Amino acid sequence: MKNEDMFREPSATLAERLFLETTYPWEVLPKIKAFVSALGPMLDPAEYDHPSDDVWIHKSARLFPNVNIYGPTVICADTEVRPGAFIRGSVLVGRGCVVGNSTELKNCILFDHVQVPHYNYVGDSILGSYAHMGAGSICSNVKSDKTLVVVRGEHNIETGLKKFGAILGDHVEIGCNSVLNPGTVLEPYASVYPLSRVRGVVKRGHIFKAQNDIVQRI
Repeated sequence: MKNEDMFREPSATLAERLFLETTYPWEVLPKIKAFVSALGPMLDPAEYDHPSDDVWIHKSARLFPNVNIYGPTVICADTEVRPGAFIRGSVLVGRGCVVGNSTELKNCILFDHVQVPHYNYVGDSILGSYAHMGAGSICSNVKSDKTLVVVRGEHNIETGLKKFGAILGDHVEIGCNSVLNPGTVLEPYASVYPLSRVRGVVKRGHIFKAQNDIVQRI
């Protein structure tokens, strides 16, 4: 579950430095806002528009009508932001991503080529390269009892965070209308069946069918 295990190419995000400075990806979450705020003014104005305070959008990005974007936010090259998207700030969206209709992003990093294309909520989360969330799937980021989030794997890890959604490694696939409970970690090439409720850790290359039915991909 360490950064080097989850994200094979940390250079696939402008936040590479954050992942080199930390051990576990959830340690990056409290640092996103300050990092994006500092990153924006350093971007080349020949490449990035600066349409409002703390918002920088690459000139090649395609924004549809009725999109709401608040800072600090950086949207990189060749990304598509579809109608009704709501980007609440503390967000870094990589190259070649899709932020879909009625999708909401908040305090998150999307590596290059991530797709959250239809009715998704991604809060206090990190999605690795080529991760894909099916329509209606969400990252639940606060426990119902408001206690601090624990990553529950072979060994439980106290994160000290009240808000922590999910960490998706590279090439993770999430089925439609699934809920990733707070502190869920999906290692690279893991996948989740539609209509699932996921908690804990799904190992690399495994398929989550149900909480007690997780199998290795053949």
